[in-house]
Amino acid sequence: MDFTAWCSVHRDAVDQCLQSRFADAWPEPFQEATLYPLRTGGKRIRPLFAIAACEAVGGKVNDDVTHVAAAVELIHTYSLVHDDMPCMDDDDERRGKPSTHIAYGEPAALLVGDSLLTEAFRTLSHTSLDPGVQIRLVAELAEGAGHVGMIGGQAADIGLGGPVTDVETLMRLHNGKTGALIRTSIRMGGLAGGASPTQLDALTRYGAAIGLAFQMADDVLDAEEDAGDDGPPSYVKLMGIDETQSQTRILLEEALNAVSELPEKSNLVSLARFTVERDH
Repeated sequence: MDFTAWCSVHRDAVDQCLQSRFADAWPEPFQEATLYPLRTGGKRIRPLFAIAACEAVGGKVNDDVTHVAAAVELIHTYSLVHDDMPCMDDDDERRGKPSTHIAYGEPAALLVGDSLLTEAFRTLSHTSLDPGVQIRLVAELAEGAGHVGMIGGQAADIGLGGPVTDVETLMRLHNGKTGALIRTSIRMGGLAGGASPTQLDALTRYGAAIGLAFQMADDVLDAEEDAGDDGPPSYVKLMGIDETQSQTRILLEEALNAVSELPEKSNLVSLARFTVERDH
């Protein structure tokens, strides 16, 4: 199966899993609101990282692994719903469609995000994986999504740590806000696939490098939009576009070197290249 077909097959499986998680949601209008941000598209890059990591260590991709991948996407989607709200980034659109708070109102959007967040952990418990593995997965997701990971980075992003004026501070911010959940998805896929400690270390180093590369690639793509003084801090602003692209390529090589000894690394390699070379 080529990489494009591989992405399509697993993206469809994750989407089916995501929508099935809310079959018992009520009242009915809230069920519709909760499914809304899950149906607005998206690359599903974090679930794909989880699945590719499972494969890379020789694990079998089955329904359990799809549930693990879907749990990561539930966290990512909840964060987008909350980020779009007026108290945060105040964005009226997401992926070309009205944001959840525009479509359903702010109180409903707040609860939709809460529901997606909570369901991520219930989803992890609805697998036949060994209970010890389930507990490790819950701990991994809580750490990656919490105050030492994504939420901590978001707190810095809204200015709670003061202005971001240097590359080191920006890297710390993005290691949390963007990188933590990418790194977590990769580690979770490895754990679900039975990774050895050495393999898990390789996946962690891969995830750390590719998480930063992902954000740098975003900054290059958004350079024109973010250029104004009121735009967010970015690597392009602090280092220039050429240096940002150069650092992105260096991080890509670090990621590829980290997983060079894993037995089934081909889709991890393709995902890393896609992360750096994508045009949207």
